Order: sequence, then structure tokens, then C-alpha cells
Amino acid sequence: MNGILCVDKPADFTSFDVVAKMRGIAKTKKIGHGGTLDPMATGVLPLFFGGATKACDLLPRQDKRYTATLLLGLRTDTLDITGKVLERRPVEAAREEVLRAAQSFVGKSRQLPPMYSAVQVDGVRLYELARKGVEVERSAREIEIYSLHMCGCDETAHRYTLDIHCSRGTYVRSLCHDIGERLGCGAVLAGLRRTLSCGFTLAQCVTLPQAQQLADEGLLEERLLPVETAFSSLPRLELDERQARLVQNGVRLEAQALGLPGDEAAPLAAWSPGGRFLGLVFTAGGLLRVRRLFAREVAV
Repeated sequence: MNGILCVDKPADFTSFDVVAKMRGIAKTKKIGHGGTLDPMATGVLPLFFGGATKACDLLPRQDKRYTATLLLGLRTDTLDITGKVLERRPVEAAREEVLRAAQSFVGKSRQLPPMYSAVQVDGVRLYELARKGVEVERSAREIEIYSLHMCGCDETAHRYTLDIHCSRGTYVRSLCHDIGERLGCGAVLAGLRRTLSCGFTLAQCVTLPQAQQLADEGLLEERLLPVETAFSSLPRLELDERQARLVQNGVRLEAQALGLPGDEAAPLAAWSPGGRFLGLVFTAGGLLRVRRLFAREVAV
């Protein structure tokens, strides 16, 4: 099996749990995923099968979109509703003040990763240290919130639903915590659903029971998206038959002869005349070079 299957991750599953479950359903071992989700979160989790796993570290679309529930008046050790309660505070902020505080984070900023996260410090994941009660210094990372909108609220319960479009590496739990601190009442993440990841949406997802049914009916492989779907946002480079054969065998071509700049690190999606996706290429030193091939070598 080669290709991409988007799964609507259920709550209380880790991303690795979903991969393990799909290995059993698909009866294949070679599966990777595009973006970790916390156990409490649901939503878009792209899975990469077979040769498509080579795409996992090259995905051009790294932005994410979430529907998040913000709960005011609470602080926990995990920054979400599942953690140990550290403090309860009175809430005086109304809807408009909450919206202003949330939207003040739109744009680029530096965010401190939470202790309960998969970030590694000296080769150890932070959540492993957090479970032992150890807290270490972390380096803030640059993130960007592209847009943030309020799409629901219950002022009496101090619960607000936010639509957040953000860069890779953004921790929505930390964002909720920071909003709460700005309001002075504290806040936690009370619910999270990812609606966009790696360019894939919920409309393209199947649930685990649906995946099992497709497998039982022998239709699961037909549901896989081709690996080139992940690179649809990249510029397309059309090659003739001879050029395609040479590229598939790792031969470097003259960039000028292809009408390309001599030095351009940005990747291109290379295609053969028959509409076959070959892989990712780039130019350097006046030559077209292969970044990653997905098509097999052919006889020249």
C-alpha cells in the first residue's frame, strides 16, 4: 500500500495509537503520520503508507487549523482540562474583552512550549520529565497565528469557542494559558479539534470504524490519496520523456536548458509527460538536482 489516508482521530487516542490501530486494519507496518495530536484532541491526522512515508519530512504545507474551547477561571499543570487544578480564579471578563485578548495574539510571537509536550531537551521529552515532577528551562519558539475568530460562547459558563489558523509548532494549550494570563483570570484548553493539517481537511477524513469497514470490503487501498496530493501547492515542472528518465536515475540536468534559475533552493514537483509524479527537485550550481524521488528508477 502506497499513499495517504486522512483519519479523524478519536479522543483518548494518541497519534501513535492511531498508527498502531491502522497497522492492524491495513495489515501493513510501514505507516507514518503528519503531525502529533494530544490524546484529548480529535480531527485531521494524515497517515502515510509505504513509499509515501518518504514525504513526511518534506511537506510544504505545515499550517494547522483548530476549533478550540477556551475555559476561563482555571489553571492546571498541563494547561488543559485534563490536568491537576493549580488555581481557580474569579472571572470578570465579558465576551468582547475575551475576544480582544485572544486576537491580540494574532501575528508572529514567541511561545514557550508547555512541560507536557513532546519537545526534547537533552534527548528527553518534556512530558517524561513533567510526569516525574521535574520542570526545566525551555526556549521560546517563534510561532504565528494567521487568524483567530470567536465562533461560539457561553458567558455564564466562561466557555468560548475559537477558530485558530496557525503555524506549525503552535501549542493551542499554551495560547489558551496566555490568553487567560492576559485577562488575569487564568484559562485552560477544554476541547480541541484539528480541522486542517498538511493541506488536508476533515472532509477528506475517515474514522477508524470506517477504515475497518473499507478494509473488510477490500476497498481501503482505493481510498488512499496519491503521495503527490501532499505537494499540490508546489510549482510544477513538466519534463519530457528523456529528461524524466534521467531525473529518475539521479542524473543532474542543466537548469538553464529547462528555463530555470541556476540557484533556487525552493522545491519543484517534477512530472513526466504521462502525468506521472516523479518527486521533488531543486536547482543549485546551475543544475537541477533531486531532493526526493517517489518514482522508481527506469532504464535509460
